[in-house]
Amino acid sequence: MPFHLVSEFTPTGDQPEAIRQLVEGVRAGDRFQTLLGVTGSGKTFTVANMIAQLDRPALILSHNKTLAAQLYGEFKHFFPKDRVEYFVSYYDYYQPEAYLPVTNTYIEKDLSINDEIEKLRLSATSALLSGRRNVIVVASVSCIYGIGNPAEFHKSVVHLSKGLKVSRNKLLLDLVEALYSRKDDAPERGQFRVRGD
Repeated sequence: MPFHLVSEFTPTGDQPEAIRQLVEGVRAGDRFQTLLGVTGSGKTFTVANMIAQLDRPALILSHNKTLAAQLYGEFKHFFPKDRVEYFVSYYDYYQPEAYLPVTNTYIEKDLSINDEIEKLRLSATSALLSGRRNVIVVASVSCIYGIGNPAEFHKSVVHLSKGLKVSRNKLLLDLVEALYSRKDDAPERGQFRVRGD
């Protein structure tokens, strides 16, 4: 499925030439290209046009979460019919473990995970593994750390569909192997409930 760029604007000024050069560079295998421009000069729109012309999955890498969130919103606006995903660190707070020799003090690791961002990360991973070509992932540099092996992620997916006949015990085993946990009163995300035999 090709990308569908939606905008009331058309490239103007230096943008058409920048788009042409960048697209040609990617097609020629140029690994390092730079798009220069002051704030508000339309760099995101230029890249959006480039993505639409190349018609292949794209990774937009930002140096921090704030800019990644801004770019995510802009690309969602430009590509409302395509999979635009957000992949940043799911930590709201992270304090690594530390040792202070002067006071002989050990500080335990402390962290807080944002469940909504974790859902967005899973959606991005799922989109990439789906085989779709019209996928844009906007990420911060933290995306390069600790995501794991995509093949392992793909193996842990439990496929269910309406009308599918599956053994109850096999389904429960598959859920446990996919790291779901049983909770019979009020299950939350990552948990399941079992009723009856």
